[in-house]
Parts: sequence; C-alpha cells; structure tokens
Amino acid sequence: MSKEELKKVSDSKTTKVLKKGEALFEEGEKLNGVYCVRGGVSKLSKLSPNGKDQIVKLATKGEVMGQRAIIAEEASNLSAVAVSDMEVCFIPKDSIATTLQKNPNFTMEVLRHMAHDLKEADDVIVNMSQKTVKQRIAEAFLYLKNNFGETEEGFLKLTLSREDIANVVGTATESAIRIISEFKKKGLIRSSGKQIGIVDERKLQDLAEGF
Repeated sequence: MSKEELKKVSDSKTTKVLKKGEALFEEGEKLNGVYCVRGGVSKLSKLSPNGKDQIVKLATKGEVMGQRAIIAEEASNLSAVAVSDMEVCFIPKDSIATTLQKNPNFTMEVLRHMAHDLKEADDVIVNMSQKTVKQRIAEAFLYLKNNFGETEEGFLKLTLSREDIANVVGTATESAIRIISEFKKKGLIRSSGKQIGIVDERKLQDLAEGF
C-alpha cells in the first residue's frame, strides 16, 4: 500500500478488546469488514451437522480473519472465539474493497495470503485422513509449544481445554482425555489442572511422525 492508502485504512480502523471465551463473529454471519489480531489468540471453527465444533485454525498476532467472506461477498464460513484475552483491529469492508480495486500489488498480496490458507487447509485434510488420533494429539502439543512457547514452570503458554484439543484434532472429548492420560503414564507429558507440559519432546515427535 502507498502511504496515502495506509493512512486511509488506519483512519478507518477501530480497536476491540475481547475476554477469553467471547465470540468475535459467528458462522453464517455477514461481516462488514476484516479483523486483524493485535494480541491474544482466536480459534476459528466450523460446526458440523452433528453439532460438533471442528477447530480449523488458531489465529495469532498479525493474522487477518474474515477476508475470504469479504472478497467472496458471502456469509462467514467459520466462527471466531477468543481462547485468551484479545485485542483486534476492525477494518471496514469499504476500505478493503476500494484498495483491492485500485492497487494490484495489494490484491496480489491478499491472493498469496489466501493461497497460503488453502495450503494449510490441504495439510489439515491429509493429516485427518492419514494420521491416527494419537499422532494428531502429539502434533498438536508440539505445535502449541513451537508457536506459543512455555511458561517458566515448563507448561504450554496457551492453555486449551480438553474439548478444544479434541476439536483441533477431530475426535471425541472422551478419546482426547484418554489419550492425554496415556501420554502422561508413558512420561511424554505432565499436567496440572488444565495446564500441560511436554516432558519428552523427542518421543512425542517420534510418535507424531509414526515411529
């Protein structure tokens, strides 16, 4: 974007603060703009016909949500709920649409971003079809450590509920609880309440890769 375009977008944006568990937008909602994460984490999920949530992505600082619905002029295909306290910027649809029409470089960058999201979606589909639930849960813990880090006590910084972990990997909550308990007995992880810490990262990595 040019300085002038950036200023117009900056002047039009507003900031919103969400508490953990608060919804930013719902599946099927008509969005009037896009959201950019300034701080915190949001889960993007889709409701299946049997009423179960499938978490398709965790959106973190710097990521944009809602752009597909705006560009396609469709209702949102996903819901966005804060899994930690969040701060987001809202940029109105008109600001985005005007810049897309006038700035081909900006349009290409948006297309690259959406293509990256499609690639991630492809990877999720392959994981779901070719990896076991145990492998996917092991991968989820490694992903949380590598992307969000650990506390001084050695627990994962981003604490997901057992239900959210199940919804990330696409299994029943009871199955996730049973597998987490099995990981603890094998000395791969430890827990304190909802908090989980990785004990043996190498073995967890081997498990995730099917060794």
